[in-house]
Order: sequence, then C-alpha cells, then structure tokens
Amino acid sequence: MPIIEVKDLTKIFGKNSKQAAKLLAEGKSKEEILKETGCTVGVNHASFSVEAGEIFVIMGLSGSGKSTLIRLINRLIEPTYGNILIDGQDLAKLDKASLRQVRREKLSMVFQQFALFPHRTILQNAEYGLEIQNVPKAEREKRATEALELVGLGHYLHQKPGQLSGGMQQRVGLARALANDPKVLLMDEAFSALDPLIRKDMQDQLLDLQSTMQKTIVFITHDLDEALRLGDRIAIMKDGAIVQIGTPEEILVNPANSYVERFVEDVDRSKVLTAQHIMKRPEAIIFEKHGPRVALERMRETGISSIFVTDNQRKLCGYVTADDALKATDLKSIIKTDIPTVEKDTTINDILSIIYDSPIPVAVVENEKLAGIIVRGTVIGALAGESEVNLDA
Repeated sequence: MPIIEVKDLTKIFGKNSKQAAKLLAEGKSKEEILKETGCTVGVNHASFSVEAGEIFVIMGLSGSGKSTLIRLINRLIEPTYGNILIDGQDLAKLDKASLRQVRREKLSMVFQQFALFPHRTILQNAEYGLEIQNVPKAEREKRATEALELVGLGHYLHQKPGQLSGGMQQRVGLARALANDPKVLLMDEAFSALDPLIRKDMQDQLLDLQSTMQKTIVFITHDLDEALRLGDRIAIMKDGAIVQIGTPEEILVNPANSYVERFVEDVDRSKVLTAQHIMKRPEAIIFEKHGPRVALERMRETGISSIFVTDNQRKLCGYVTADDALKATDLKSIIKTDIPTVEKDTTINDILSIIYDSPIPVAVVENEKLAGIIVRGTVIGALAGESEVNLDA
C-alpha cells in the first residue's frame, strides 16, 4: 500500500465555492471560473500516490497550485473536497486533535524560509518540534544532535542561526524535521532561496541522506533541473491540475502535451538519460559453444566488425574482431579483454567520454553479465531528442 494517496483533491478559494465547483465539473477553465464567480481554483482534481521511500516531486510555474497542494496534504489548508490518506488514514476526515497527532507522528515539513528562532542555539532550534511534543529534554537533545550530525552540523550545536550561512541554516531546518523521525517529509521550495552552488550542495546532501534514511519525501519546486535531479517520479502542474506524472526519463522522452514539451525542451538530456534507456540488444557468441567461424558468420549477418563473447551464464568475457577471427583456428587465442563497460544507471554525459575513442560499442553490464550495447549513433540520437530510447529496458 502507498504511504500517501491523494484522491480527487480540490481546493477552491472564494465565497462562491459551490458554484465554482459546479462549473469546474462542467469543464470550465480556471480563468472562466474566476470571471464568473470570483473564485480561484487552487487545486483541480489532483490524484496520485507516493510509495514508501520515494522522492515524489511536484513542480510547476508560479500559480500552478503546487504549494497549495502540499499544504492540503497536511491540512494547513482545508480541502474543498477530496481525500488525503496517510497510511490509509484519511486526514480530510480527522478532527483537530487527531490531525495534530498525525502531524506529530508521521509528517514533518521544511519550508523555503528557514523559520529559525534567532535567540535559540542550533541544537535548541533542531529540538523544537520535539519540545512542543513534550519529549523529555535528554531524549530530544539526543535525537536533535543525531539529526544535526546527519546533515553535517555536529560541530555547530551551540552556535546561533545568525552565525551560519544560508545553506547551513536550511540544514538546521532539515535537521529539525528529521529529528521527529517522520514517515513523510514535506519540502516546500526548500532550496529555492539559496544561491545556485549552495543549492546544488543541498540537493547532494538530500540524496546522500535519502540513500541511508529512505524517507518518503514530497518535494515542491519550480525548477525542472532540480526536479529531474531529485525525483524518482515527477508530477507537473498547470492551472491547479496535474498534467503528467512520470519518471524523469518518461517526462523527458514522452511529454504528455505541448505544455510539458515546452518545459523540457531546454533540458540537458545527457544528464538525465542513462545507459539502460539507449542500449540495444547485444550480439554475442558463447565461449563454451562457438568458435571463430561462428563469430564471423554472426558478424556477417549483422553487419558488424566485432562481437562480444560471454560464458554460458552471459558473463562478459571479451570480444573478437573480424580480422582476428578470419585468421584464427580457436576462439581463446583471439579474445580481447580491454572492453569499455558501463552500468545501467550511467548517464549519457558520463558515457560520452568513454565511447568517444572506443573502436567497439560500449558494453552495458549488470552483475558482470552483458545486458546491452551502446553505439555512437544511439547516443547522438538521444542527445538530438530522437525518441528511440527504451523506457522498458
């Protein structure tokens, strides 16, 4: 079961929300509803789920409804209608006391503004959420200290916020959220106020933390590069509605409409697409079964000048060239082992330097087994925006 399930979630701001909801059901646009009723559609029938340990990014331009949506998830804003389920419990139906309990036990939020108390130390800021839950002092100091060490601020416990840089202050905000040990971490434009280099460092920090913590994270951003870098899946919003949900590769390669196409047209594809999305089925012979004559015949049939060699379990042994196979009587004497290899998750950006000088295709390996091959033409095609990438690889 997903940790988060959002079903038909809708928020309409204004006094005539019932009339606006009726017009929305009739298919009227956000602009038409505003003109006819004076109401603003903040979120329009949003539905999605988030799996445990997933970074789910919600992105869109200013006014798209992304920040409203994340505030609806923890009911900082009351929904007009729809359901928000956390671990199967519908937050939209909870009374205030039950909602507070869920927020304390399962949800933590990191805002764009650091919201630190200037008169408190870093440790005292990090333990604040635990303090209002009446957690004993010794325990909350221990948990806050551990969270600060996780984000690299273990040596700054007794400093004040004004003594730290912007990036370090944002880490305190992150540590404060982590100290509660929430199931779900909500991050609303958490890095947007930071300088580009510090922002990149914070993205790295979050990915490093996620590799060990495996939290369920909903991350709001207006920056597509940030979304592509952080998200396991991305939801793109426009006028309060979600227009596409997919992995970074799916959104980049198969945009749902012209709006998404415009979003992704300037993305550096080499840093998003990976080996598994551009690799082709490998031609290979088996060391224990085949010899130079079979190698030559396979190369002739497929129009290639070299062929990979594997063992019976598809473990990569090397490759042979047509020139060598023509002169040889046994396979063992001509196998070359200087093979350029990459893993499935290697980005095209990293593959470029490998394939540039390689006389043979690059081998894609998984657990030392040959999974596919990459040729120059496929790399060039992917960078040019051609759609011949394999999203089912």
